[in-house]
Amino acid sequence: MPRLRHLLTLLPLTLAATLAQAEDWPAPIKQIEAKGAKIIGKFDAPSGLTGYAAQYQNRGMALYLTADGKNVIAGNLYDAQGNDLSTAPLEKLVYAPMAKEVWAKMEHSSWIQDGDKNAPRTVYLFSDPNCPYCNMFWEQARPWVKAGKVQLRHIMVGIIREDSPGKSAALLAAKDPQKALQDHEAAGKGSKLKALEKIPAEVEAKLDANMKLMDELELSATPAIFYLDDKGGLQQQQGAPSPEKLVKILGPK
Repeated sequence: MPRLRHLLTLLPLTLAATLAQAEDWPAPIKQIEAKGAKIIGKFDAPSGLTGYAAQYQNRGMALYLTADGKNVIAGNLYDAQGNDLSTAPLEKLVYAPMAKEVWAKMEHSSWIQDGDKNAPRTVYLFSDPNCPYCNMFWEQARPWVKAGKVQLRHIMVGIIREDSPGKSAALLAAKDPQKALQDHEAAGKGSKLKALEKIPAEVEAKLDANMKLMDELELSATPAIFYLDDKGGLQQQQGAPSPEKLVKILGPK
């Protein structure tokens, strides 16, 4: 899903919205704002138009104010060659800041480190201890992790089975969570990881926060993998990736 446009629009751009509200927008733009759109900023547009980037109904939206300032057109603008002139402004003003916010939220979630903390590439994944595809991705990533090229950060959740929350809690509460995760994943179906019957309040709060983040991103399955592409753009992979996609996520061997 390029640029995570479906996911990223679910998280608010608090700072951008605050700055936008401080602007004195032209009357037609104010009318769009009154209908529920958040006006993020404006950008240059051809043919005497003035472009405005907005967020509306969980999507980025381009607005174009006519030269006389009396009317506004909503939608994408194309040139004679068929190039979409709305893509770049929306990417810069709406989607790129949202991507940074998503990455920051994952960075501050409760995750278990898998690999060298100084590895040049970091990959996040929402992971359930009972998820066979999470284990498959763990196996796929071993060459990169062992070579010190990639650090996986497992954001632990519990959604697959009744004992999934207890197992995630057991990993997070372990004296050495990294080793506990390593032992669990390496054992595969033979894992002896036992779910905690009583989850400590502190650990439960971490799991709840991880689940809340997963819900905000409208994720319904694991693994949900997040990574930065070669241009620094945030990308997502749902499920264990194909060999070709694996290289995009983890980089060359």
